[in-house]
Parts: sequence; structure tokens; C-alpha cells
Amino acid sequence: MTDYLIFRLYGPIASWGDIAVGEVRPSHTHPSKSAVLGMVAAALRINRDQEEKHSELAAAYGLAVQVDSMGVPLVDYHTVQVPPSGSGRNRRVFATRREELRTLPRDELKTILSRRDYRMDALAKVALWARTVTPPYSLEEIQGALERPGYVLYLGRKSCPLALPLEAQLVTASSIREAFIAARFAEFEALRYLTISVTPDLYWESGTEAGLAAHHTFERRDVPLSRRRWQFDARREHHAPMDNES
Repeated sequence: MTDYLIFRLYGPIASWGDIAVGEVRPSHTHPSKSAVLGMVAAALRINRDQEEKHSELAAAYGLAVQVDSMGVPLVDYHTVQVPPSGSGRNRRVFATRREELRTLPRDELKTILSRRDYRMDALAKVALWARTVTPPYSLEEIQGALERPGYVLYLGRKSCPLALPLEAQLVTASSIREAFIAARFAEFEALRYLTISVTPDLYWESGTEAGLAAHHTFERRDVPLSRRRWQFDARREHHAPMDNES
């Protein structure tokens, strides 16, 4: 039997970052590990520049996602004002958007164009479990932080707020599948009009019993390595429909 921390993610829009090239900022169809652990870090009041603590989170917890609704894709053509970032030893790093805009006079700011992808009305449940005997935070501590977060939580980007409570809960089960089945969430009016999958999809990484036979295995580059350099490591993610028992 394994202990799992399960919570639900829903908002009008969400963005689960994928590999970005040039001005295109795509979104995956379901939550990424970096986004979920970023939310956990924010709840625990871990700052973005505390890279060692972010690395500890990535190594200490496994992730599984039950996708109830992938939502509808939305593309946003975006313009952003930024100061020149410099290069090499002269490269500038800004702590906040406010600092970024006030570093130089307005007439020296540059404009960049980007295409940003989102998912509208996406609904998913997330399960975390400890992969080490002594993780940096117990699941109970993370549950408490998600209930009373130190920083504001959002779904991948700051423009994507949560629309419902996370309802984080601890479940002990023999497999990831059984843990999701055992979790209980309140019914909300906002969810009545979503297109919910009759058979949800389950995505999980190795490290605990899934209770499912994998139909597909993907490589996904969403393990945070360095926030400052925007570097991510790869992991293997398995997929199967929830009705496929092993």
C-alpha cells in the first residue's frame, strides 16, 4: 500500500508548457511535472531562485495525472515589451516583471511577438507520492500548504487562475488507479457543462504500482533543472485509459 496526495485542477484556461522553439509557446494536453511541482513550491513558499529546493522536489515525488477533460485549445497572439537581455557576462536577469519594465527608459524597450497556446475548461486530477524514504516535505505538509498557500497558485501561467478549490486529500491505496477511484471531490456548477470523458486517461511515471497496463510510453521534457537557464530534463511517462486493469 502506498500513500498518495491527490488534488483537482480546473480553471477557465490553463497552459502546460511543452518544448518551446522561437516565438511559439505550446501547451501539452495535460499537466506537466514542472507545472505541478511549481504549484507545490509556490504553496510551500519556495522562491523561484531556490534551485536546489526545486531539484529536491523533482527527485523526491512521483507524479500521475488523471485527465477528465483535455479542454479546448486556444491560441493567443501575444506582444510583450522587454528590455535587451544582453549576452554572456553582460546578460541581465530580472526578478520581477516590474523590475524588467523599469530597468531602462520606455523608449529603449523592445517588442517581441509570440504565439501562446492554452487549454480552455481543462479538468484533471493529480496524484503525488514520495519516491524516497525521507522526502523534504511529508505529503501532509504539502496538503496543508496547498490549503493555505504561501504564494498565489496558477495553472501553468500567471494569467491562468484556479477556478475551484484543490481539495487536496490523502489516500492510501494499492495502485495509482485505485487511489484516483478512492478520492472524493465536491460537485460544482462550473463542471456540469464540461465535456467529461467517459473513460478518463491516466498518465504516470514509474516508481509505484499503476494498476494499469501501459498502452503507450512517451518521453517528456518537463523535469525542472534550472529556472535561471530554463533547462528541463526528460522523463518517461506511461499512458492508458482508466478502464484498462492490469
